[in-house]
Amino acid sequence: MSGSETGPRGSRRLGRWISVLALPAISIGLAIIVGAILILVSELAIPNRAFNLGLPLDAYSSLFVGALGSPAAIVQTLVFTAPLLLAGLSVGIGFRAGLFNIGALGQFLVGALGACWVGLALRDAPPLVAFPAALVAGAAGGFLFGFVPGFLKAQSGAHEVVTTIMLNYVGIYVLAAAVSGPLRAPGSPNPITQDVANAGLPIVIGPNGHLGLVIALAAAFGVAWLLYRTTLGFEIRTVGANPEAARYAGMRPRYLIILTMSLSGMLAGLAGAGQLLGVNHQLNAAYSTTVGFDGIAVALLGRSNPIGIVFASLLFGAMRAGAGLMQIKAQIPPELVDVLQATILLFLVASPVIRRLFHLRGAGEMVDSPTITATYGGGPEVAAH
Repeated sequence: MSGSETGPRGSRRLGRWISVLALPAISIGLAIIVGAILILVSELAIPNRAFNLGLPLDAYSSLFVGALGSPAAIVQTLVFTAPLLLAGLSVGIGFRAGLFNIGALGQFLVGALGACWVGLALRDAPPLVAFPAALVAGAAGGFLFGFVPGFLKAQSGAHEVVTTIMLNYVGIYVLAAAVSGPLRAPGSPNPITQDVANAGLPIVIGPNGHLGLVIALAAAFGVAWLLYRTTLGFEIRTVGANPEAARYAGMRPRYLIILTMSLSGMLAGLAGAGQLLGVNHQLNAAYSTTVGFDGIAVALLGRSNPIGIVFASLLFGAMRAGAGLMQIKAQIPPELVDVLQATILLFLVASPVIRRLFHLRGAGEMVDSPTITATYGGGPEVAAH
């Protein structure tokens, strides 16, 4: 009897996984096709250049080799993946609570600034003291920068999309002011900091595979454990699914909103700290990154599931790592990677159309996991309770 029960149950589980994975796989495939069409169209626009129908294949093969063609390339892919993974987790955990964190950029920059500040203060201290303290400072900076929109959302109903977008600019200009002022390297003609020296993350693999890779992977499993193996994670997911039901069940939506946004900011801040301590080692006043907004696409492609986010960040990290070789061998600008990522995001957002077009199960559903709360347009309802 148990065998007869296991068969149908296993088939249903397999069918569910296929349904969950189908939309991301189709989105990636369609984005690759769109990218190939754009490559061919761009070829036609160049005068006196022989048309090469196989150019898209050359470009994608170069992209693949640049990302995974050698041990050094694989390590470089992992280096690009680490901040994307943490940023994707930052956005994903917010999605699970029904919150849309657009402020990963600002939280990333504040985390990098906090790590740089402490790293410079401890640049001559023993490494086992310096880099853990700098990492904690970066995570704490992101935590506080996530706390602000969470508190405003819970207490006044201020929409987190608006507040986090505005805080991105605060983060950009606070970093610029700090680097141009108290953190500026003595005698430097340009606003730039000194190297963090001993506060830099240790290299654990290859020429530049720093400890941040391990930290990012550990964070993914930590978030998965939090969401699916703890009472707090259950409450976060319940608030995301239905805040009113959560309140009537004795949960505290206000507290959970503040906590989730703070944890989201902490993960983005940790991404900034890891990038600063593991790759850049110093800041300039015009420091910028696309990691914060790329994290949104990573979270959506990973279906807001920590394990899915791991694979989505690996894909995006591989594209970033292989873009250089693609430009050298196929003469395709690295901006094609941005086009591919944006196109993947476009098809993910258009999921109802894709589901109906390909006859996927659950065609009437927007996504498998919540990305907006029932009070998305009416935050005051949450605050009122």
